[in-house]
Amino acid sequence: MSDPTPTAPTTPKWRALEATQRRVLGVLIEKAKTTPAGYPMSVNAIVAGCNQKNNRDPLTELDDIEVERALDGLRQLGAVSEIDWMGRVSKYKHHAYEWMGVSRAELAVMAELLLRGAQAMGELRGRAARMEPIEDLAALKPIVAGLVERGLMLELSPAGRGQVVSHNLYLEPEKAQLTAAPGAAGSRPAPSHEPSHAAGPGTEAALAAEVAALRDEVARLRERVSALESKA
Repeated sequence: MSDPTPTAPTTPKWRALEATQRRVLGVLIEKAKTTPAGYPMSVNAIVAGCNQKNNRDPLTELDDIEVERALDGLRQLGAVSEIDWMGRVSKYKHHAYEWMGVSRAELAVMAELLLRGAQAMGELRGRAARMEPIEDLAALKPIVAGLVERGLMLELSPAGRGQVVSHNLYLEPEKAQLTAAPGAAGSRPAPSHEPSHAAGPGTEAALAAEVAALRDEVARLRERVSALESKA
């Protein structure tokens, strides 16, 4: 089954989600777009998608019980539904288009943010483009602007080179930690099981912003190289 076709605009029902719920929803959206032959998805397939090593941050080791709990919560919120797959094992599909009130390209951007959290615009463009055509940063900017305007995304640093953005589906404690330090571009909640030994909020934020800017510049250079190669 292919990625669901967006229906006529409705009143969005989205709300903040727990971390596991965000990962599960992101996986369902991603797989519907990139591997439609395996969609809708069984619990085991969702577990594998959540725990895969590429395109995930942070890496997780969720089990089927945790994923089923997240699915139950998402189902109650109207974000996913369970279907009887021709009398065999139950499978799940997302309703993210209606739940968030987004277009195809907007959903691709949201999926990447749900799977990886805060990231620089250049990185986001490259990753989201594997699901929907987003030619360059100029094409991404109005998509992000629309999502920010509707409250689905956060700008974590000023517009310009290396700007860092994220989704706005964090619970309040996570959001407060993410946006606490002034100019904390690309900062993320520290894992609860690892003590932080960072130098300090100002130094950490400055380093994160510099790294984000460098990554964004690399993304720009890659786009230019690709454009030149296509003309050769």
